[in-house]
Parts: sequence; structure tokens; C-alpha cells
Amino acid sequence: MPIRRLPPETVNRIAAGEVVERPASAIKELVENALDAGATRVEIQADGGGLSRILIADDGHGMAADQLALAIERHATSKLEPDDAGDVDLLRISTLGFRGEALPSIGSVARLTITSRPKSGGDAHSITVDGGDQKPVSPAAFPGPHGARVEVRDLFYATPARLKFMKSERSEAMAISEEIKRQAMAHEAVAFTLDLDGRTTLRLPAEHPGDQGRLKRLAALLGRDFEANALLIDQERDGVRLSGYAGLPTYSRGNAAHQYLFVNGRPVRDRLLQGALRGAYADFLARDRHPAAVLFLDIDPLYVDVNVHPAKAEVRFRDPALVRGLIVGGLRHALAAAGHRASTTVADNVLAGFTTHSGAPGFEGRGTRDEVLNRNAPAWSGWQGWAAPATQTAQLIPGLNERSARVEPGTDLPYSLAPHPSSLVPHATPDPQDFPLGAARAQLHGTYIVAQTRDGLVVVDQHAAHERLVYERMKVQMARGSVTRQALLTPEVVELDPSEAMRVVARAEELAELGLIVEAFGGGAVLVRETPALLGDTDVQGLIRDIADDLSEHGTALALTERLGEVCGTMACHGSVRAGRVLSAPEMNALLREMEATPHSGQCNHGRPTYVELKLADLERLFGRR
Repeated sequence: MPIRRLPPETVNRIAAGEVVERPASAIKELVENALDAGATRVEIQADGGGLSRILIADDGHGMAADQLALAIERHATSKLEPDDAGDVDLLRISTLGFRGEALPSIGSVARLTITSRPKSGGDAHSITVDGGDQKPVSPAAFPGPHGARVEVRDLFYATPARLKFMKSERSEAMAISEEIKRQAMAHEAVAFTLDLDGRTTLRLPAEHPGDQGRLKRLAALLGRDFEANALLIDQERDGVRLSGYAGLPTYSRGNAAHQYLFVNGRPVRDRLLQGALRGAYADFLARDRHPAAVLFLDIDPLYVDVNVHPAKAEVRFRDPALVRGLIVGGLRHALAAAGHRASTTVADNVLAGFTTHSGAPGFEGRGTRDEVLNRNAPAWSGWQGWAAPATQTAQLIPGLNERSARVEPGTDLPYSLAPHPSSLVPHATPDPQDFPLGAARAQLHGTYIVAQTRDGLVVVDQHAAHERLVYERMKVQMARGSVTRQALLTPEVVELDPSEAMRVVARAEELAELGLIVEAFGGGAVLVRETPALLGDTDVQGLIRDIADDLSEHGTALALTERLGEVCGTMACHGSVRAGRVLSAPEMNALLREMEATPHSGQCNHGRPTYVELKLADLERLFGRR
């Protein structure tokens, strides 16, 4: 068959299939154009899920009449400038858009009208493109001093087959709302308004640029709970800056829908970034839980390629190991700084589970009110020591009349419950209630420690808390390079691809620090002589292949690190104080003090909270006292 040139209209419609996948994609491109134009206010209207009508209005610098006709031509853009030699540098892209495909693509499959007034002065003009058929530029009215209004009607009417693949109007509207939220997160200094079918669903005023304004914008989009449980992230390494906010481990979600990642202000979906985020929380969350985070990566455009796909949602980094290390290190630094802090939603969930009663449980309706009040308390109370004197009562509850938080050096405590050195202040006896986790007052069901603080109470799961403490000690030992190795009775040969074997052998020193001794064995094999003792009888073949895959994709041996972490978690679980063990008051207080001095002690190794704190105000509301 002979080769033919496709008509321009067909070419545009093919391009539209890549750039404009659905109404939300069209809105994304148009909003990014507005932001690149310096807009401080962007208004979005969508009817019928964006298929019937879309309107994007902004107060950017606008376009002159002679620029409107160029704007709807393919690969015509104001965002790339040639140098003196006439070459265009695609390696230093600092704008959101640059391909010059969005407007002609939309115009080829819909009815597009652009109205604009330039900021430099002059009258407003408009241009219309109807299914690829361009109309002449004409004067038009414009409700503002400068900016642009882009109206799209009957999206995909020129490609009816595409309409069959659209979801319901409600689903498309939800996708539009999610896209505007992402754009609003990345540009807190820009005001956004979203109207869906004539109803305002989002109205966000412009915030002050910076961390505080960003957090205020995120609170408006993700809720006050995120604001209360978010940790500030601000790290920089080798010219790459990571900023944003990440939720506490106990503020986790059932899916990854609350993870938002941006590169140079551009919303992206990148496996490297998502994997780094998961790896940073690997020690704190179960596999079916996901952290909530909004992270912004600012990097020199020379070191990131955004020209990977027409939709510009994918990026490629020149040094992926640097980016991954920055994300993992920055998040873990913030989590460590949070100390034993747990999310506020833990207490809210506890309070929601309480049921208030107007009378004694099990005695409603048994006689009149006076008869119930005149009964002898021990005759019906679940606690037979009701009428005992205070001193006698204290003796019935072990540890209640002891000096709770006084843990003196030399106290005969198990090593695992010895207080952290930093928690012992010589020549000082602070009031134990002034400690963050308070003074131990009782132990319930051999499992839960009840402590009193100055303004409330704390309930601690002793097993979960001590499991985290033991795990953190083991991690410190690993960080110091004291991972014990065990020699294999017979060294094992692992066959790999030559390039994979070369990568593994090149990281032999790094692997040795983790307890794995490898060396080259021919052109495409690795010889394993020793493995970490923590792993016990492990699958050496599978371990080396996983490490090779990690080195190929991420540049680091994640498989070994994660396996060691899982083993440490298992050992910590079996080596910690078990539920059901009765603790003395000094032991309980020693556990509380060590929790306060240990990072990440607010959650166990599986992401569950280790303690719940209830303020006096919460208790007073529970009992109707306020």
C-alpha cells in the first residue's frame, strides 16, 4: 500500500487522543495555561461532567489579536524561546506547558472559543474553532481589565467513538474536582473557584506563599484532621529540595488516594516517588495501610525530563537514587522529630466508641429512683470494696499508693524496662504528672497502663509500646554496622544477567555493612559466602535476585534492608513485654519514660497506636460537664 500524508484535521484528532483523554485532562491543560500566564485567580465551570460545557477564566497577561490565531496552531507556544543559534533547549523547561498541543487538540474534537484582552493594553478579541474548522478573529466583549476566557462546548462531538468510553457525568465531575484540587495544592497563592452544573463546589481564596499558607490551603482541601496531624517536611540535598507535609503514621489511610506528589509545581504520578514514600513509612505501617502526604520536589529542570508523555504526568530523573534518598531521609527525619506523638484522630475514635448511660448498668427499671439510691452500694456495685477507706482501697490495687514516676538509678528492673538515660535528671524530682505521658496509676487486664497527666489521662498498650522500643534499639544496632553475619556451610552461586551481576558486585561494600558477603563468580554469577544472622535459613537465590531488581530500578538494595527490618520487627514482637504480664508501678513508669525518649513510639511496628490520650475537656464532654 502506498504511504500517504494524513490530513491536518486527522493529525490533530490523533494528538487529541493522547493529550485530551477526558474532560479533566482538557481542564488540566487549560488551567496550566492560565497559571503559566501569571494568573492570580482562576475560575472553572463545568456542566454535564465537562462534556457539555467547560469555561476557564483567568486574570493572566492575556493575548493580543495577532496571537490568537497562532495559539490554535499545532506546536505553537510562547513558553519556549530559541537561542541565538535558533535552537530550542528542551532540557530546561520551567513552565507547566510547552508542547503547544492542548488548544489545537481541543479545537479539533470540540467547539472552542477563546476570548482575551492583553495586559499590555488594547481591545479584547476572540477566535472560534469548530471541530477543526477555524473562524476568523473578531472583536469581543471581555468582563475584566485583562486575561483570557476559554470556553469548550460539546467535547468529543467530532469523535463520537470517544464519547462511548466516557464514564458517567458524576464520575467525570469527580475527576475534574480532583484535578483542580491538585492544581490548587501546588499554587497556594492563586485563588480557585470551581462550579459544577451551576453549583459552587470549591472556593479557595489566595493564601500567603510559604509553609503556613500552603498548610492552610491543604487544610481547606484535605480537612482539619490533616492539618492537625501533618509534619512539616523541608530538606535539601545537592540542590534538590523536598518540602510539603506528611501525616503521622497513626493518621494512615486504607488506600493511596491521599498521596499527592509534585515536581517543580507539576502534579505527577511517578513510581519512584511513590516507592520512596512507601519505603519511608515501611517501619511504621502495615502493608494494607498507606500514609497521607503532600510532597513538593524542586529540582533544576536540567536534571528532570518532563517530556516523556504528552499528558506530562510522568517524569524521569537523571539521578533517581538521589531523589529517592532525599525523600526517604527527609520523611524519616520528620517522623523521628515527632517523637512519641500520635494522631489526634486516635482519641476522637476512642471517644466515638463510648456509650453514655443515664443510670447504673443493668439496673434500669429495677425499682423506683429512691429505692435504687437507698440501696447499700456494695450490694449492687461490681466493686465490693466500695465502702472501704481510702488507705485500704489503695492497698487493694498494687502500685496505686507508690511514688509512681520516681525511678531511681539501681532500681531492680528488667533490662528491657530500664529507663532511658536521657529521662533521668540528676538532683531533680519533677512532678510525674508533668511528663508528656504522665504518671502511671494502674494496670488494666494485665495489658493496659493507665497514666494521669496534668490535663487528662493516657492509656498505653504495654505490648505494642515495648515492641516499638525493642525494635528501635535493634535498628540502632544495625545503623552502627553491628549486624551479625553467619557463614554458609557451602557458598551459594546465584546466576544473573551479566549487567545485574555487575551491579550487585559493585555494591559489595554496602551489602557487607548489612551482613551480606558477595563476590563475583564468572561473567554472570554472584557467589554468596555469608548472610545476616537475623535472616536465619533464608532463600539466598531469591534474596540476591530481589537485590538485583532493586539496584536496577532504584539504585539501592531495598530488598535486604526491608527483609532485615521485617525480621527485626518479628524479633521485637517476640522479645517484648507480653500482654497479660503484671507490671509494678516503677516498671510502668520506666516504660512511659522510655517511650517519651524514643522516636516513633507513638505507634507499634504495624502502624497501630501504642497509646491513647484523653484530655480533661474530652472527659467532661463525655460526662456532660461542659
